[in-house]
Amino acid sequence: MIPRTLSTMAQRMATWFPVVSVTGPRQSGKSTLLRNTFPDFTYLNLETRNLRISAETDPVGFIHSRPSHLFIDEAQYAPDIFAEIQAASDERRDMGQYVLSGSQNFLLLHNIDESLAGRVGLLQLLPLSFVEASQASSRLAVDDFAVRGGYPHLYEVDVPLNIYFQSYIATYIERDVSGIVNPDNLTTFRTFLKLCANSAGQLLNITHLAAEADISFKTARAWLSLLESSYIVFRLPPYASNARKRLTKTPKLYFYDTGLLCHLLGITTTEQYNTSDKRGDVFENLIIEETLKHYYNHAQTPQLYFYRDSNQVEVDLMDLTDQSSPKLIEIKSGQTARLTFVRHLSTVGTMLDIPAEHRFVIYRGDERFATQSAIFEPASQYLRFISDAE
Repeated sequence: MIPRTLSTMAQRMATWFPVVSVTGPRQSGKSTLLRNTFPDFTYLNLETRNLRISAETDPVGFIHSRPSHLFIDEAQYAPDIFAEIQAASDERRDMGQYVLSGSQNFLLLHNIDESLAGRVGLLQLLPLSFVEASQASSRLAVDDFAVRGGYPHLYEVDVPLNIYFQSYIATYIERDVSGIVNPDNLTTFRTFLKLCANSAGQLLNITHLAAEADISFKTARAWLSLLESSYIVFRLPPYASNARKRLTKTPKLYFYDTGLLCHLLGITTTEQYNTSDKRGDVFENLIIEETLKHYYNHAQTPQLYFYRDSNQVEVDLMDLTDQSSPKLIEIKSGQTARLTFVRHLSTVGTMLDIPAEHRFVIYRGDERFATQSAIFEPASQYLRFISDAE
């Protein structure tokens, strides 16, 4: 098993809450992590048909006929059990009674958030971070990681990327999509997914996505919500200020894993990545996705934004999670450091009173150095730094 940063936090959560929940994309390693972290828990997987039927038809009996120390995998398949877990945990009043996992965000599912409120330690496990993957693949380069992504199976078995991701998408559509999307529209859904990949790193334009996929705006919005709730894509919101400066109100779209993103873009090798006109978008996605992983792995709620105003002044990433140490990050996929990269960092940093030592240009070069306006940081150093930081 590849060691996961989140394991320590899962153990802590079990001493603080009666229920621990870990959600994240399919095949991100949730079951493996939790079965190793809680080896004495009884394991039930609701993707097993008989167990799912039992949980759906008799949620009271399903929970109350079993002792605590129960690990329920893919719990989203039987949402009625959440109220019974609440009742059972309230009755026993012990910490660490139940562990739940699922490939959909429970808080986005109807009524589940009300049942779990205040009783559950919420964690999210994304695919391997760069540092986690580096433990399984010696001398892993950032560019190679961008193309391969972080799904653990790719670091445990030498499977071709196209074979793995074809299987991943087929499994995802079969288990998470086919019960929601009309079977006649599944081919169109695949097209929509690829269109989202082409929009990664761009301002989200649902109207354009709908037109390109030849579906209604309502359908496009519903499909996008499905992709978000199942941890395929996420939106990065724009920074909003009380000042009168006109700021964009449209979020940007990103993928939780650049390996899947590259597959959808037809990028299968590092050589293709290096020459692709999508390299900048993929690299930007990588840095933002890895920053998000860092906070999720430490059970923190990230406050990540981008800045863009009517004068086309733009900063790729604003990390305001630590209000006492806000950071501005410009992301450049080139290997050459250019002083022009700091222009918008300087403008926005001065305006928001963020000092030069908290402004960064993350790029694909090898040299770290500081200027009067910002710090140039190689991507490999940044990814290791955020993994080590608490």
